[in-house]
Amino acid sequence: MFSNVREQWFSNIRADVLAGLVVGLALIPEAIAFSIIAGVDPKVGLYASFCIAVVISFVGGRPAMISAATGAMALVMASLVKEHGLQYLLAATLLTGVLQILAGYLKLAKLMRFVSKSVVIGFVNALAILIFMAQLPELINVTWHVYALVGLGLTIIYLFPLLPKIGKLIPSPLVCIILISLIAVGFGIDIRTVGDMGELPDTLPVFLLPDIPLNLETLQIILPYSIALAAVGLLESMMTATIIDEMTDTPSDKFQECKGQGIANIASGFMGGMAGCAMIGQSMINVKSGGLTRLSTFSAGVFLLILVVFISDWLKVIPMAALVAVMIMVSISTFEWKSLTGFKSNPKSSNVVMIATVIVVVATHNLALGVLTGVLLSALFLANKLENDIRVESYIENDARVYDLKGQIFFSSSEKFMQGFNFQEPISKVIIDLTHSHIWDVTSVAMLDSVVNKFQRNGVNVTVRGLNEASSIMIDKYGTYTKHQFDAI
Repeated sequence: MFSNVREQWFSNIRADVLAGLVVGLALIPEAIAFSIIAGVDPKVGLYASFCIAVVISFVGGRPAMISAATGAMALVMASLVKEHGLQYLLAATLLTGVLQILAGYLKLAKLMRFVSKSVVIGFVNALAILIFMAQLPELINVTWHVYALVGLGLTIIYLFPLLPKIGKLIPSPLVCIILISLIAVGFGIDIRTVGDMGELPDTLPVFLLPDIPLNLETLQIILPYSIALAAVGLLESMMTATIIDEMTDTPSDKFQECKGQGIANIASGFMGGMAGCAMIGQSMINVKSGGLTRLSTFSAGVFLLILVVFISDWLKVIPMAALVAVMIMVSISTFEWKSLTGFKSNPKSSNVVMIATVIVVVATHNLALGVLTGVLLSALFLANKLENDIRVESYIENDARVYDLKGQIFFSSSEKFMQGFNFQEPISKVIIDLTHSHIWDVTSVAMLDSVVNKFQRNGVNVTVRGLNEASSIMIDKYGTYTKHQFDAI
């Protein structure tokens, strides 16, 4: 037990703490921006980010993944806040947490198996584009100083790690933030800072209950939003966990992560915060800065609170240009550039799925819609491929007509399968050979039943042979005519 605690918390202390500091700094403008999107006070997003990050570090299933207030969740809750106010948002956040815990116990994370690699790549590329687009307001209608500082910041981020010894000791994004802040203050450059984003809280979050009536009407108001928030939150969290798994070559407990997200959101709701989920951008910053354990996530939350409550006067002078440089780096490193170089060699269907996922996510800013589009297209392409692979070969064997079926027989391919038979042929015996095929569903059993029945009505003796065990069970359970035609051999 103690060795496990050490591995998950204290095996990478220096790098985790420094990475947490970088993430804590980067979380502040994002939390404020997401609060504005949701239509709430900046402190709601900041308190949420602190609570969620700290709680998830203890109860989450994916070490080093950062969870906080996110833009995807903010978009969902915006109309609730506009129509009913903050108190209903807090109640919806609590209910979101309960639904996510329930999803964890029901093991709904298994649904991630239906998300293909093409959808994941499309999801990642779309997020990279959204992260970059989110920085554009800071780069439009500004003085040349901003562009110069962003360029300098990117230079520091990419060149500092090349320095011997020291380049590996301190995360380059942290160096970027510190140096750009010193330059801006030292030269008195008048540019947008963190302090211009909104008023920072000056007190610690306190426990509170939503001030709303506890009745059926309230439930009817918040339930649709809570379901949407829970779905979007779990989807983004599971996708992010999958990406971090691949980056670090370490596994994660996605069922526990679902429960952890729920517990964290409940804590956020009771502390006056909004619902949140995993953040791929901040998680990338964390991992790229050397964060590997739960301590990095915990540090990010703690540093966030310390920065905004206790040393906000220092924090307010950090130029947004420094944070923009960090986020552009995240965007560049998040984008799956191999997906472009391998575009010609990949199957067309995979490319279509990836592009569709990107377009829908970028156009709607709704991650759930994008992933759902990708999953549906993947299913359609797979069904079409399997349908096209079905073949019915016919030949004579000992005065019997043999229909040799090859391929996967399911609801989509069953019609094509039906077309392979000639019911008008004057023959006394038919053998249906399923050695090279597989019966997948009830529709296929019904279609095979129909074939046997049609031949029998024409006075043809039908034998079904070559059934594998799974197909035999399906036919024996759901078939009417076919189950009496098994080859006794």
